[in-house]
Amino acid sequence: MLFDTLAPSSALRLIGFADVDAFRPIESMEDARSIPLDVPNFAAARALVSLPACRIVLMRSFARILDTAYRMPGGMVILSMTDDLQVNFKGMDLDARFFVALRGNDECHFVEPRTNHHAMIIFSPDLSDRGWFDQADDLRAYVANRPALLHTRQLLLDILRTASMQPSLFETTEVAAHLQEGLLLALDDLFRIAPLSDRSASLQGERSVKLVQRIDDYVATHPTAPIYTADLAGEFGVSIRTLGGAVSKVRGMSLHHYIRLKRLWAARTHLLKGGGATVATCARAHGFHHLGEFAAAYRATFHETPSDTLARGRQGGFRAG
Repeated sequence: MLFDTLAPSSALRLIGFADVDAFRPIESMEDARSIPLDVPNFAAARALVSLPACRIVLMRSFARILDTAYRMPGGMVILSMTDDLQVNFKGMDLDARFFVALRGNDECHFVEPRTNHHAMIIFSPDLSDRGWFDQADDLRAYVANRPALLHTRQLLLDILRTASMQPSLFETTEVAAHLQEGLLLALDDLFRIAPLSDRSASLQGERSVKLVQRIDDYVATHPTAPIYTADLAGEFGVSIRTLGGAVSKVRGMSLHHYIRLKRLWAARTHLLKGGGATVATCARAHGFHHLGEFAAAYRATFHETPSDTLARGRQGGFRAG
């Protein structure tokens, strides 16, 4: 595995998370919001290296729904570090052939059905424009040239391993700048292709994303009310088929499953705050009026009982994200 060859050093920061409740506050500070899809097998890790005008973050993600607000004035590139990538980006399925890039700000929506390993390269605004980002404030997907992608991956691994085993080299500006220049040249080759240009598919994906955002807002503003598909479709002026198709496309699951999952996570956050809450009040506050059904769904999702979560929250062991 990629992280098995790395050890922390003065040039390489290595962080591992084995518990979803410990990870969520870290993520919230980055303006990201995940709904994990496989809590019992949760594991996440990051390795970080800084070069003169960019930062490299190697990430092991987890099965999740992810909404995140990127703020990248200098730009960023994200690419898969293995050939088994599976991710849905704004309703479009991406695999390891793709990489994505952004300069500026964008609200992004992903579904990762499994663990992925990818690298994020975040650039300083002071870096000279190399003509990579042809449109601001729009995260775009590209099909990579395979040799250029493999070369970029290998350079990233070499930089990370060098930072792990020879951190003193990074104290020398000349060496760090040399490593960075090699990476920038590799990215020049990576960007010598055209972005995906199927505008009709892009517009359809954007409509689906906006519809799911309206569902999110509705669920947030009606936390205790029962939500019926026909009523929701009527509220938004779309067909039931359109509504269900948008959620399936953007979130990878049925509308019913998605709403229940959002409410379960909201109830979990409430339970982890502890205080004077009870399982019953938390359940009802998030739309679960049949406590037996709530307990069963909660246990199936989180592999612990609501009362266990509440007890940990009262002990103050976690800060709700």
